[in-house]
Amino acid sequence: MVLVYIDLVEGKLKKSAFEVASYAAETAKLLGTNAYAIVLGNSTDDLTSLGKYGITKVYTVAAATAFDAQVFTKVIADAATQLNATVVIFSNNLNGKAIAPRLSVRLKAGFVSGAVALPDVSNGFVVKKNVFSGKAFANVAIRTGVKIISLNPNSFNIVVVDGSAEVIAFATPVDASKIKITATNKVTGEVLLTEAEIVVSGGRGLKGPENWGLVTDLAKLLGAATACSRPVADINWRPHHEHVGQTGIAIAPNLYIAIGISGAIQHLAGVNRSKTIVVINKDPEAPFFKAADYGIVGDAFEVMPKIIDAVKKLKGA
Repeated sequence: MVLVYIDLVEGKLKKSAFEVASYAAETAKLLGTNAYAIVLGNSTDDLTSLGKYGITKVYTVAAATAFDAQVFTKVIADAATQLNATVVIFSNNLNGKAIAPRLSVRLKAGFVSGAVALPDVSNGFVVKKNVFSGKAFANVAIRTGVKIISLNPNSFNIVVVDGSAEVIAFATPVDASKIKITATNKVTGEVLLTEAEIVVSGGRGLKGPENWGLVTDLAKLLGAATACSRPVADINWRPHHEHVGQTGIAIAPNLYIAIGISGAIQHLAGVNRSKTIVVINKDPEAPFFKAADYGIVGDAFEVMPKIIDAVKKLKGA
Protein backbone atom coordinates (compact mmCIF):
# COMPACT_ATOMS: atom_id res chain seq x y z
CA MET A 1 0.00 0.00 0.00
CA VAL A 2 1.10 3.57 -0.74
CA LEU A 3 0.51 6.15 2.02
CA VAL A 4 0.59 9.88 1.28
CA TYR A 5 0.74 12.68 3.84
CA ILE A 6 -1.67 15.47 2.92
CA ASP A 7 -0.86 18.95 4.21
CA LEU A 8 -3.54 21.28 5.49
CA VAL A 9 -3.03 25.04 5.33
CA GLU A 10 -5.35 26.65 7.88
CA GLY A 11 -7.63 23.64 7.53
CA LYS A 12 -7.76 23.72 3.75
CA LEU A 13 -6.37 21.55 0.97
CA LYS A 14 -4.02 23.34 -1.41
CA LYS A 15 -2.72 22.54 -4.90
CA SER A 16 0.28 20.63 -3.55
CA ALA A 17 -2.12 18.22 -1.82
CA PHE A 18 -3.82 17.30 -5.10
CA GLU A 19 -0.47 17.00 -6.83
CA VAL A 20 1.04 14.63 -4.28
CA ALA A 21 -2.23 12.66 -4.09
CA SER A 22 -2.15 12.12 -7.86
CA TYR A 23 1.50 11.08 -7.66
CA ALA A 24 0.72 8.58 -4.89
CA ALA A 25 -2.20 7.13 -6.86
CA GLU A 26 -0.12 6.69 -10.00
CA THR A 27 2.70 5.11 -7.96
CA ALA A 28 0.18 2.70 -6.43
CA LYS A 29 -0.97 1.73 -9.93
CA LEU A 30 2.60 0.87 -10.89
CA LEU A 31 2.86 -1.37 -7.83
CA GLY A 32 -0.58 -2.92 -8.26
CA THR A 33 -1.90 -1.65 -4.95
CA ASN A 34 -4.02 1.14 -3.40
CA ALA A 35 -3.20 4.69 -2.34
CA TYR A 36 -4.31 5.86 1.09
CA ALA A 37 -3.88 9.33 2.61
CA ILE A 38 -3.29 10.54 6.14
CA VAL A 39 -4.45 13.99 7.25
CA LEU A 40 -3.42 15.46 10.61
CA GLY A 41 -5.62 18.16 12.11
CA ASN A 42 -9.13 19.36 11.31
CA SER A 43 -10.04 19.94 7.68
CA THR A 44 -12.67 22.45 6.63
CA ASP A 45 -12.67 20.89 3.15
CA ASP A 46 -14.45 17.70 2.14
CA LEU A 47 -11.77 15.00 2.37
CA THR A 48 -13.86 12.55 0.35
CA SER A 49 -12.92 14.75 -2.64
CA LEU A 50 -9.41 13.26 -2.51
CA GLY A 51 -11.01 10.28 -4.26
CA LYS A 52 -11.02 12.42 -7.40
CA TYR A 53 -7.23 12.16 -7.34
CA GLY A 54 -7.06 8.40 -6.91
CA ILE A 55 -7.07 8.12 -3.10
CA THR A 56 -9.35 5.32 -1.85
CA LYS A 57 -9.13 5.88 1.93
CA VAL A 58 -8.30 8.95 4.02
CA TYR A 59 -7.19 8.41 7.61
CA THR A 60 -7.63 11.41 9.89
CA VAL A 61 -6.05 12.26 13.23
CA ALA A 62 -7.96 15.27 14.54
CA ALA A 63 -5.95 15.44 17.77
CA ALA A 64 -2.77 16.37 15.87
CA THR A 65 -3.40 20.09 15.48
CA ALA A 66 -0.49 22.53 15.73
CA PHE A 67 2.41 21.40 13.54
CA ASP A 68 5.24 19.68 15.42
CA ALA A 69 7.57 17.62 13.22
CA GLN A 70 8.43 15.14 15.98
CA VAL A 71 4.80 14.55 16.95
CA PHE A 72 3.66 14.28 13.34
CA THR A 73 6.50 11.88 12.52
CA LYS A 74 5.45 9.49 15.27
CA VAL A 75 1.79 9.55 14.19
CA ILE A 76 2.66 8.92 10.53
CA ALA A 77 5.09 6.15 11.53
CA ASP A 78 2.32 4.47 13.52
CA ALA A 79 -0.03 4.72 10.54
CA ALA A 80 2.56 3.41 8.06
CA THR A 81 3.29 0.44 10.35
CA GLN A 82 -0.31 -0.45 11.15
CA LEU A 83 -1.45 -0.10 7.53
CA ASN A 84 1.58 -1.98 6.16
CA ALA A 85 2.62 0.84 3.85
CA THR A 86 5.52 0.00 1.56
CA VAL A 87 5.83 3.53 0.15
CA VAL A 88 5.24 6.81 2.01
CA ILE A 89 5.02 10.01 -0.02
CA PHE A 90 5.29 13.68 0.96
CA SER A 91 5.32 17.00 -0.83
CA ASN A 92 8.84 18.42 -0.74
CA ASN A 93 7.67 21.56 1.05
CA LEU A 94 8.59 22.94 4.47
CA ASN A 95 6.51 20.40 6.40
CA GLY A 96 7.55 17.49 4.21
CA LYS A 97 11.21 18.41 4.60
CA ALA A 98 10.77 18.43 8.38
CA ILE A 99 8.96 15.08 8.63
CA ALA A 100 10.29 12.81 5.88
CA PRO A 101 13.93 12.52 7.06
CA ARG A 102 12.77 11.83 10.62
CA LEU A 103 10.37 9.17 9.37
CA SER A 104 13.18 7.62 7.33
CA VAL A 105 15.23 7.14 10.50
CA ARG A 106 12.29 5.88 12.55
CA LEU A 107 11.24 3.29 9.93
CA LYS A 108 14.79 2.52 8.74
CA ALA A 109 13.53 3.37 5.27
CA GLY A 110 15.40 4.58 2.19
CA PHE A 111 14.52 8.17 1.33
CA VAL A 112 14.72 10.23 -1.86
CA SER A 113 13.94 13.95 -1.62
CA GLY A 114 12.93 16.20 -4.49
CA ALA A 115 11.54 13.55 -6.85
CA VAL A 116 10.48 14.86 -10.26
CA ALA A 117 8.98 11.74 -11.88
CA LEU A 118 7.21 8.52 -11.05
CA PRO A 119 9.47 5.74 -9.79
CA ASP A 120 10.76 3.24 -12.32
CA VAL A 121 9.71 -0.20 -11.08
CA SER A 122 10.83 -2.18 -14.14
CA ASN A 123 13.99 -3.29 -12.36
CA GLY A 124 13.76 -2.54 -8.67
CA PHE A 125 12.57 0.86 -7.42
CA VAL A 126 14.41 3.84 -8.92
CA VAL A 127 13.47 7.48 -8.33
CA LYS A 128 14.55 10.42 -10.49
CA LYS A 129 15.45 13.63 -8.63
CA ASN A 130 17.11 17.01 -9.12
CA VAL A 131 20.74 17.43 -8.05
CA PHE A 132 23.25 20.31 -8.08
CA SER A 133 20.54 22.96 -7.60
CA GLY A 134 18.54 21.67 -10.54
CA LYS A 135 21.42 21.54 -13.02
CA ALA A 136 21.27 17.75 -13.38
CA PHE A 137 19.24 14.66 -12.52
CA ALA A 138 20.12 11.55 -10.54
CA ASN A 139 18.38 8.18 -10.60
CA VAL A 140 18.44 6.77 -7.07
CA ALA A 141 17.58 3.15 -6.24
CA ILE A 142 15.78 2.45 -2.95
CA ARG A 143 16.29 -1.10 -1.72
CA THR A 144 14.71 -1.02 1.74
CA GLY A 145 11.37 -2.66 2.51
CA VAL A 146 9.71 0.69 3.18
CA LYS A 147 10.47 3.53 0.79
CA ILE A 148 9.98 7.27 1.34
CA ILE A 149 9.70 9.89 -1.40
CA SER A 150 9.18 13.65 -1.28
CA LEU A 151 7.84 15.15 -4.52
CA ASN A 152 9.04 18.52 -5.78
CA PRO A 153 6.08 20.93 -6.09
CA ASN A 154 4.78 21.56 -9.62
CA SER A 155 6.74 18.63 -11.07
CA PHE A 156 3.80 16.24 -11.57
CA ASN A 157 0.51 16.91 -13.33
CA ILE A 158 -2.68 16.59 -11.31
CA VAL A 159 -4.72 13.62 -12.55
CA VAL A 160 -8.48 13.78 -11.98
CA VAL A 161 -10.53 10.56 -11.94
CA ASP A 162 -14.02 9.49 -10.88
CA GLY A 163 -14.10 8.49 -7.26
CA SER A 164 -14.84 9.34 -3.67
CA ALA A 165 -12.55 8.50 -0.78
CA GLU A 166 -13.68 6.82 2.42
CA VAL A 167 -12.78 8.94 5.47
CA ILE A 168 -11.74 6.97 8.56
CA ALA A 169 -10.69 8.24 11.99
CA PHE A 170 -7.30 6.70 12.78
CA ALA A 171 -6.89 5.75 16.43
CA THR A 172 -3.36 6.40 17.66
CA PRO A 173 -1.91 8.23 20.66
CA VAL A 174 -0.77 11.78 19.94
CA ASP A 175 2.04 13.12 22.13
CA ALA A 176 1.82 16.60 23.58
CA SER A 177 3.84 19.07 21.55
CA LYS A 178 7.02 20.41 23.14
CA ILE A 179 6.82 23.52 20.98
CA LYS A 180 5.38 26.66 22.54
CA ILE A 181 3.95 29.20 20.08
CA THR A 182 4.43 32.70 21.47
CA ALA A 183 3.18 34.67 18.47
CA THR A 184 1.83 34.15 14.98
CA ASN A 185 2.33 36.75 12.25
CA LYS A 186 0.26 36.01 9.16
CA VAL A 187 0.65 37.54 5.72
CA THR A 188 -2.83 38.01 4.31
CA GLY A 189 -4.30 39.18 1.04
CA GLU A 190 -1.43 37.76 -1.05
CA VAL A 191 -0.98 34.76 -3.33
CA LEU A 192 1.28 32.23 -1.60
CA LEU A 193 4.62 31.93 -3.38
CA THR A 194 4.76 28.18 -2.90
CA GLU A 195 1.31 27.74 -4.49
CA ALA A 196 1.48 30.40 -7.22
CA GLU A 197 1.12 29.47 -10.88
CA ILE A 198 2.64 32.82 -11.89
CA VAL A 199 5.31 34.82 -10.04
CA VAL A 200 6.45 38.37 -10.85
CA SER A 201 9.80 39.20 -9.28
CA GLY A 202 11.97 42.29 -9.03
CA GLY A 203 15.62 43.06 -8.35
CA ARG A 204 17.91 45.99 -7.71
CA GLY A 205 17.40 47.12 -11.29
CA LEU A 206 14.17 48.74 -10.10
CA LYS A 207 16.37 51.20 -8.15
CA GLY A 208 14.14 51.56 -5.09
CA PRO A 209 10.98 50.41 -3.27
CA GLU A 210 9.09 53.41 -4.63
CA ASN A 211 9.17 51.75 -8.07
CA TRP A 212 7.74 48.42 -6.94
CA GLY A 213 4.37 49.26 -8.46
CA LEU A 214 5.80 47.92 -11.73
CA VAL A 215 5.90 44.48 -10.07
CA THR A 216 2.71 44.63 -8.02
CA ASP A 217 0.56 46.13 -10.78
CA LEU A 218 1.48 43.35 -13.22
CA ALA A 219 1.09 40.70 -10.51
CA LYS A 220 -2.40 41.93 -9.65
CA LEU A 221 -3.46 41.82 -13.30
CA LEU A 222 -2.13 38.28 -13.72
CA GLY A 223 -3.31 36.95 -10.34
CA ALA A 224 0.34 36.30 -9.54
CA ALA A 225 2.49 36.23 -6.44
CA THR A 226 5.26 38.80 -5.99
CA ALA A 227 8.87 37.96 -5.21
CA CYS A 228 12.31 39.55 -5.07
CA SER A 229 16.01 38.78 -5.17
CA ARG A 230 18.05 38.48 -1.97
CA PRO A 231 19.74 41.93 -2.18
CA VAL A 232 16.31 43.55 -2.37
CA ALA A 233 15.20 41.79 0.81
CA ASP A 234 18.52 42.47 2.55
CA ILE A 235 18.21 46.23 2.05
CA ASN A 236 14.56 46.10 3.19
CA TRP A 237 12.96 47.16 -0.06
CA ARG A 238 10.72 44.10 0.26
CA PRO A 239 9.90 41.66 3.11
CA HIS A 240 12.09 38.58 3.48
CA HIS A 241 9.17 36.20 2.91
CA GLU A 242 9.27 37.30 -0.77
CA HIS A 243 12.94 36.37 -1.23
CA VAL A 244 13.36 33.54 -3.75
CA GLY A 245 16.63 31.78 -4.42
CA GLN A 246 19.03 29.26 -2.95
CA THR A 247 18.95 30.93 0.47
CA GLY A 248 15.28 31.91 0.24
CA ILE A 249 12.20 30.10 -1.05
CA ALA A 250 12.60 27.64 -3.92
CA ILE A 251 9.67 27.88 -6.32
CA ALA A 252 8.46 26.16 -9.46
CA PRO A 253 5.65 28.21 -11.03
CA ASN A 254 4.40 27.78 -14.57
CA LEU A 255 5.57 31.33 -15.36
CA TYR A 256 8.34 33.33 -13.67
CA ILE A 257 8.86 36.95 -14.75
CA ALA A 258 12.13 38.51 -13.56
CA ILE A 259 12.45 42.29 -13.76
CA GLY A 260 15.81 43.95 -13.19
CA ILE A 261 17.43 40.77 -11.81
CA SER A 262 20.88 39.86 -13.12
CA GLY A 263 20.44 36.15 -12.44
CA ALA A 264 23.26 35.19 -10.08
CA ILE A 265 23.65 31.44 -9.61
CA GLN A 266 22.18 31.64 -6.10
CA HIS A 267 18.98 33.18 -7.47
CA LEU A 268 18.76 30.73 -10.36
CA ALA A 269 19.02 27.79 -7.96
CA GLY A 270 15.70 28.80 -6.42
CA VAL A 271 13.73 29.45 -9.62
CA ASN A 272 15.20 27.24 -12.34
CA ARG A 273 12.40 24.67 -11.99
CA SER A 274 9.94 27.25 -13.37
CA LYS A 275 8.22 25.96 -16.50
CA THR A 276 8.73 29.26 -18.39
CA ILE A 277 11.11 32.09 -17.45
CA VAL A 278 10.80 35.60 -18.85
CA VAL A 279 13.66 38.03 -18.16
CA ILE A 280 13.52 41.83 -18.54
CA ASN A 281 16.91 43.51 -18.15
CA LYS A 282 18.73 46.38 -19.87
CA ASP A 283 22.07 44.50 -19.70
CA PRO A 284 22.27 42.12 -22.68
CA GLU A 285 25.08 40.25 -20.90
CA ALA A 286 23.00 39.52 -17.77
CA PRO A 287 23.49 35.83 -16.85
CA PHE A 288 19.73 35.36 -16.49
CA PHE A 289 19.26 35.51 -20.26
CA LYS A 290 21.08 32.17 -20.59
CA ALA A 291 18.40 30.51 -18.46
CA ALA A 292 15.45 32.43 -19.92
CA ASP A 293 12.86 31.03 -22.31
CA TYR A 294 12.03 34.60 -23.38
CA GLY A 295 14.06 37.75 -22.86
CA ILE A 296 13.54 41.47 -23.35
CA VAL A 297 16.63 43.66 -23.46
CA GLY A 298 15.43 47.06 -22.34
CA ASP A 299 14.96 49.48 -19.48
CA ALA A 300 12.27 48.15 -17.10
CA PHE A 301 10.93 51.70 -16.66
CA GLU A 302 10.16 51.82 -20.38
CA VAL A 303 9.22 48.16 -20.96
CA MET A 304 6.99 47.45 -17.96
CA PRO A 305 4.38 50.22 -18.51
CA LYS A 306 3.91 48.90 -22.06
CA ILE A 307 3.49 45.32 -20.82
CA ILE A 308 1.04 46.41 -18.11
CA ASP A 309 -1.00 48.40 -20.66
CA ALA A 310 -1.02 45.43 -23.05
CA VAL A 311 -2.25 43.06 -20.32
CA LYS A 312 -4.96 45.55 -19.32
CA LYS A 313 -6.19 45.71 -22.91
CA LEU A 314 -6.12 41.91 -23.20
CA LYS A 315 -8.16 41.55 -20.02
CA GLY A 316 -10.42 44.50 -20.80
CA ALA A 317 -9.33 46.19 -17.59
